[in-house]
Amino acid sequence: TWHLKKIPQIVRERTFSLDSPKFEAKTKLELNSVCGIECQRKLPVPSLSDLKNLLSYETVFENGTRTLTEVNVLGAVLDPAANTTTRRPWRKKRQIYGTDSRFSIYDKKFMTNFPFNTAVKISTGCSGILVSPKHVLTAAHCLHNGKDYVKGSKRLRVGLMKTKSRGNGRKRKGTSDGMPSFQWTRVKSTHIPKGWFKGVSGDIALDYDYAVLELKRPHKRKYMELGISPTIKMMPGSMIHFSGFDNDRSGQLVYRFCSISDESNDLFYQYCDAEPGSTGSGIYLRLKEPNKKKWKRKIIAVYSGHQWVDINGEQQDYNVAVRITPLKYAQICFWIHGNDENCTRG
Repeated sequence: TWHLKKIPQIVRERTFSLDSPKFEAKTKLELNSVCGIECQRKLPVPSLSDLKNLLSYETVFENGTRTLTEVNVLGAVLDPAANTTTRRPWRKKRQIYGTDSRFSIYDKKFMTNFPFNTAVKISTGCSGILVSPKHVLTAAHCLHNGKDYVKGSKRLRVGLMKTKSRGNGRKRKGTSDGMPSFQWTRVKSTHIPKGWFKGVSGDIALDYDYAVLELKRPHKRKYMELGISPTIKMMPGSMIHFSGFDNDRSGQLVYRFCSISDESNDLFYQYCDAEPGSTGSGIYLRLKEPNKKKWKRKIIAVYSGHQWVDINGEQQDYNVAVRITPLKYAQICFWIHGNDENCTRG
């Protein structure tokens, strides 16, 4: 069941202009992090002043101008207890673990309907998910490398799926209903939490690898609502789901599901088969609405991608996702609505 939680408030304190970014960073779809699961467990709980700094955010507009908004955090519960579980054995160093369990979605009926229609392609090479008529949630590193905005993010576009028929609109024998093509929409502005930037958060930047894009024109598609990420033991079968546009399956929407291996307060560690290109995808669950028979899918994390970390002197790898905690829910919801009136219950 989706459990309602009281959400902290993110309150805008002041906004001021910054110099325009250079937009010279290279897009990097695989990150190197030095803080793995053991390191995450030892990190101190952020203080209120830390949270105010980490959750302040930059906004970059279509014309290249940039602002920094400082925020205050009201009603945050600083829980020192990390909700971690027993780890499963480490796997080999690769992104497809054993048999490739990904599914390419070919059927037009599935591609153009919920939940698959919520997946979008970002022009810098990542994926994302629709979270409102005008907003897309994706990974911060798809736009910014921690020091500068990536090349191409100045003229950022989002590709919404549509299907094109092969040939003259007639289906050939033995072919699918159509391959996805994209209706590209310009991005009006982007929001990235300050916690992602190097020099602010140090080793824990991965916890803040998420961003929201505001589209120049609204779409009329069904989007997916935000949800608060439950702990592993509260998930049916500990299973998560997500769809994206993996680089090794060009032009295809790729869906996968798997169980989560471990968690920290801010991250999920899992072995869902994925390749570069699917980073930024929205990870979702289907749970029951409270006191109702109705089931609902909600986004509970953002897929950050394949990570290499040094654990006890050895290089280990896993696929990692950034959890939507109550604080992150408050911030993303604030970016979408421009106020916190619609963000009090998650």
